[in-house]
Amino acid sequence: MRLLDRRSLCAAAVLAISFVAVTSATHSWGGYHWARTTPQFTLKLGDNLTTADWRGHLAQTSSDWNSGNSAVLTAVVAGQARKRCSMVAGTTQVCNGTYGNNGWLGLASINITGGTHITQGSAKMNDTYFNTSTYNNPNEREHVVCQEVAHTFGLDHQSTNGSSLNTCMDYFSNTGANAGSTASTKPNAHDFDELNIIYAHLDTTTTVAALTSPAASASDVSDDPNSWGQLMSQSREGRSSTYEKVERDGSQTITHVYWTLEAATDCPSCDHRVGR
Repeated sequence: MRLLDRRSLCAAAVLAISFVAVTSATHSWGGYHWARTTPQFTLKLGDNLTTADWRGHLAQTSSDWNSGNSAVLTAVVAGQARKRCSMVAGTTQVCNGTYGNNGWLGLASINITGGTHITQGSAKMNDTYFNTSTYNNPNEREHVVCQEVAHTFGLDHQSTNGSSLNTCMDYFSNTGANAGSTASTKPNAHDFDELNIIYAHLDTTTTVAALTSPAASASDVSDDPNSWGQLMSQSREGRSSTYEKVERDGSQTITHVYWTLEAATDCPSCDHRVGR
């Protein structure tokens, strides 16, 4: 075989391997994505957090999601959410609070139009549980905020069976014997690959707010589980559920719930809102 032929074959093999690596990521959340007109965009993360600890975790999350070569960048800005962490058009608002013993640890909500375009999002962490000995450690906090924010990009989980794929988009629990583990607290290469697949096309308009103050939205997602609408799906292990609510303007609010270990153990196949 001539040297040129060998080089061509090697180049083709490298391209094939690269293509497989990129296309092997398959954890889009329902095909939901922000409309945008540029190959790369910056999503504002509104900081409505009440403690320096949570602010530090949000800053780390933003830095981690900016560390990969993907279409989505983030910028932490001053929060604009009103009561109950209401969404703000073109942004993701991030909040923490003592939302009560309602079974959920983390909550991510997005409002969509046209079936797929995200117009606004919110991510909430429930201090009712994070203030307990089970969940009150930095690794579990980082895992959850990293995951809830990323759901508002349009990402779903890589795994829900509790094993670690070393991504915050799995359901490894940094609690108990694993409280000291930093596994699954950051995105991995497959997360960035999936974002590039989701955002491989351009749109003719944008739903992403410019880095100026956007108008507050009338859409609101309550922390009351009974306000989330219809249960659409639930993971086999019971750690996650997705709900859908149709708004008056015809848009849809999709809420992803990350349940506590206790809620999932009680009845993995049940709608965990029942009886709470």
